[in-house]
Parts: sequence; C-alpha cells; structure tokens
Amino acid sequence: MDSPTYLLRRTQLETYFDRTASDAWAKLTSDRPVGRIRATVRAGRDRMRSTMLEYLPEDLSGRRILDAGCGTGAFAVEAAMRGAEVVAIDLSPTLIELARERIPRDLGPRGGRIEFRVGDMLDPALGRFDHAVAMDSLIHYEGPDMAAMVGRLAARVDTSLVFTFAPRTFLLSVMHLVGRLFPRGQRAPAIEPIAERRIRGLIERSESLQEWRAERTERIDSAFYISQAMEVVRA
Repeated sequence: MDSPTYLLRRTQLETYFDRTASDAWAKLTSDRPVGRIRATVRAGRDRMRSTMLEYLPEDLSGRRILDAGCGTGAFAVEAAMRGAEVVAIDLSPTLIELARERIPRDLGPRGGRIEFRVGDMLDPALGRFDHAVAMDSLIHYEGPDMAAMVGRLAARVDTSLVFTFAPRTFLLSVMHLVGRLFPRGQRAPAIEPIAERRIRGLIERSESLQEWRAERTERIDSAFYISQAMEVVRA
C-alpha cells in the first residue's frame, strides 16, 4: 500500500513540474542560455546522466530499459542511440509532450526506440525490463518511501537498477532550510537529503530487495547541483 507521505509528495511533484515550473524546466534542459546558478545545475545533470549511462552496457541493442521519471527525455534519447527499447514515463503531461517534440529524427545506426508515457513509474502494467534508471526522480521522497520505491521498481527488473539520492551534506542542508523561507506557493517540492549509509541500510533490510545488493556509487557536486548515483544489482 502506498504511504500517505508518498501519495502527498507524488501529487505535489505532479503539480509542480506540470504547471508551476514547466517553462523553467524546459529552458534548463535545453541549450538556451541560463544564469550562473542554473548553469551549474545543467552541468551537474549532464555529468550525472553520463555517469548513469556508464553503469549500463555500451551496446544496449535488444535491451528493454525503464526511464522512471524521464522529464524531457534526454536520458531516454541517449539510451535509444545505444540500441535500447526505452519506456520513458513521467507524471507531467507537459514534460512528456516536450520530450516527444525533442526526439531526434535519427537515433543512430543501432536504431533503438522510445515510448514516452504519462503515468506512474511504479505501474506494474509497464511490464518487465532488463535495466531501470531513476535520475533525480526519487530525491523528493523520505528514506523509507524511497527504499520502497526502489523495491517496487526492482521487482520488474532482471539485471540492474540505477537511481539517485540527495546525499546529506552541509550545503544541501542549508539549501533545504533556505527553501522553507519562500512563500509556500513559490516553493519547489523539498529535496529529502539522506546519508549513503542510511539508504544502504534501508535497502539491505528491505524484504523486497533481499535478492539485490548495492554496488557502485558516485557523487556529482556541481555547485548548486549535488546528487549521488547508486547501482543495485540482482545478487
């Protein structure tokens, strides 16, 4: 059963990314000029996307990939260019529409495919996958909810799952507190920082992840973008 905190945060995220911040997100994820702060966020996201792609095989031909919380689709495009069959899903119809508009006409010689969908990344009707990625789409959920989501995603994955979390650092804690000073209507949904040791512990103790183990991890620190990738693989 979905917890009340998970359901509340999911609703907040859907409203924020589909209405409040859709224009800003479209600009951030394009090649249009942005200010210095957003430039560090863009650079950090680019590095994180490259890191998560490195955790997957170079040749993804014939592999089915779930891009959970795909946003405007940058990861899905790069995976498809490696030959993957990608199901890319997001809560925001606005971002999915933009992602569809941005699909290149030519996905390269390996000829993968992308199916963009509006909906819940945890929907079991999406089927089974070889790999799943969740880039910065779990960072707004509290630790127990995050671990539960990792478990529900892993239940439909055969090989590996790579997700990101917001590592507990001094700067992130300060940014979290400053964000609470803004009027409620202007706030983005809060990021929930969590220590690496804690998320590893939650994964190890999760009944739904007994067949999985946490392996590689890498932190990306680009000024106003701080996020950490973690790979879990079937044991």
